[in-house]
Amino acid sequence: MDLQKQTAPAAATELRASDADRDRIADILRDALAEGRLTADEHAERVEGVLTAKTVGELDVFIRDLPAAHARRAPHIPAPGRPAPAAIPADPDDNVVAVFSSAVRKGRWRAGRRIHAYAIFGSVEIDLSEALFEYQQVVIRAISVFGNVEVRVPENVSLRGTGGGVLGNFEVDHLDAEDPQAPVVHVDGWAVLGNIEGRPKRGKVVADILDRVQRKVDKSLRKHLDR
Repeated sequence: MDLQKQTAPAAATELRASDADRDRIADILRDALAEGRLTADEHAERVEGVLTAKTVGELDVFIRDLPAAHARRAPHIPAPGRPAPAAIPADPDDNVVAVFSSAVRKGRWRAGRRIHAYAIFGSVEIDLSEALFEYQQVVIRAISVFGNVEVRVPENVSLRGTGGGVLGNFEVDHLDAEDPQAPVVHVDGWAVLGNIEGRPKRGKVVADILDRVQRKVDKSLRKHLDR
């Protein structure tokens, strides 16, 4: 067997579809129904297929005859790579510990560069959907022993995960932000007879990014008016 073929990366169409991928296709189908490009029966049939699709390629089949599938996309700028060890302090800015209990970080709080989460026969929830990001790179170190660690992030950040489980589950969605300046959240950890997961929180975005974009627009407008 050809070793090169074994180690070659999977084609984009063979990648597992995420909830965000399904939502994007469903939005395109809804617009096509509103525009009269699809009948109600066609729309219902395709949406049902979207919900059961496993790969990106299977999703693309449902929109390949629609204009949105052929629209030119803006070039994607990959998120910054993993920070060098010296770039992130070894000591955590915040410890979230649950031992036979539960612990939660949520709401409008300041996320540091390093967060440690320990769930020992307990439950930890780290919700960054309304957090203030002072740094672009955030590392969350999670350890779960007979416990559960859940990480929720806004939809407009990048999310990465590195870890595994010993008779447990480690599952972190791969999320790419369109804004190259968006925060990148790295979830590292091990689940021993426990669970660690990272997901985007639907409908939540980092307001700070939007404010920064608006400030850039205002600055450009002022320069134009001052001419």
